[in-house]
Amino acid sequence: MKRNPTELLKFIFDSITTIAKIRNHEALLISLAQLGRDIVDADRCSIWIWDKVQNKLWTKVAQGVKTIELEAQSGIVGTAVNENKEFIINDVQNDPRFHAEIDKKNRYVTKTMIVIPMHNQFNEVIGAIQVMNKNENGIFCEQDSEYLKLASTYAAESIETILLMEEIENTQRELIYMMGVIGENRSQETGNHVKRVAEYCYLLGELYGLSPKECKILRDVSPMHDLGKIGIKDAILNKPGRLNEEEMHVMKTHAKLGYEILKSSDLELLKAAAIVAHEHHEKYDGMGYPRGLSGDAIHIYGRITAIADVFDALGSARVYKPAWSDEKIFSFFKEESGAHFDPHLISLFFEHKDKFFEIRDRFRDV
Repeated sequence: MKRNPTELLKFIFDSITTIAKIRNHEALLISLAQLGRDIVDADRCSIWIWDKVQNKLWTKVAQGVKTIELEAQSGIVGTAVNENKEFIINDVQNDPRFHAEIDKKNRYVTKTMIVIPMHNQFNEVIGAIQVMNKNENGIFCEQDSEYLKLASTYAAESIETILLMEEIENTQRELIYMMGVIGENRSQETGNHVKRVAEYCYLLGELYGLSPKECKILRDVSPMHDLGKIGIKDAILNKPGRLNEEEMHVMKTHAKLGYEILKSSDLELLKAAAIVAHEHHEKYDGMGYPRGLSGDAIHIYGRITAIADVFDALGSARVYKPAWSDEKIFSFFKEESGAHFDPHLISLFFEHKDKFFEIRDRFRDV
């Protein structure tokens, strides 16, 4: 669609305003690629990200193709990012830097191209925006390049923000998992226990109808359920026999201890982790601890984690007990449905038990 300069600038700024609200990496790149196409009336657009650690250029949104990965020094795009140069090429097939094999692989013929490097706030190149084949067999001009350069400035800012957010979130997840493992190691649990519990939680959350985001949060934070065990003495945590009344009282404090460690955070993940740590020993009939909550007063994260944790604990050998048989485990869950556990969740658990077995087998202790 052809637009006059005023219309085109308005279109760019309106689009950028909308794109700036996107918080999903892939959705952002797809929207930016569509914007690139529309601005210069091109057939295809690719948003390339420069991974400087691996020294690779990659794109997941080369429209019409799957993920492509190239050496950072390779091809026209590689030259653009390494030399920080923009290119307008209207005879691509005769350019010695062109990767003809990519066209061949994707059954495409690139005739014309613009490549514009994208820069972060420190004016460092972080990737490039590439458009191919002006529609109606046209050729690209300097004006196309200027409009694309304008869009690339905002594109780079949005991409940098998303990448930073993802890096922070990934770091949070890694720290949460490591803290969870520390809690489990105090009681001589296996590292695979927290992996299995995390996957059980995701599956049960999905079956219950939680949103994909909620399922992901629950999977990320469930390893923290026993974080409070770091405050319990080894003699109690690893006692080979049954705990006496006084020892059991001390052991039960781990739920509150975990909550106290996590409760002050403003981060969404750690807020959720605080809920899981605090409520995974509550019981549906109100006979659990530390607060004696019952029914829906127990957060769904706590109700789900309770089932996941107990299922894995019963099926695993501990210093104080051998592993239970599947028959004995399911008999226990049947008896405790509506008492210890949410009966609706137990129904889902029984209905899809084969899926839970698959997870157990995948992360089985060696």
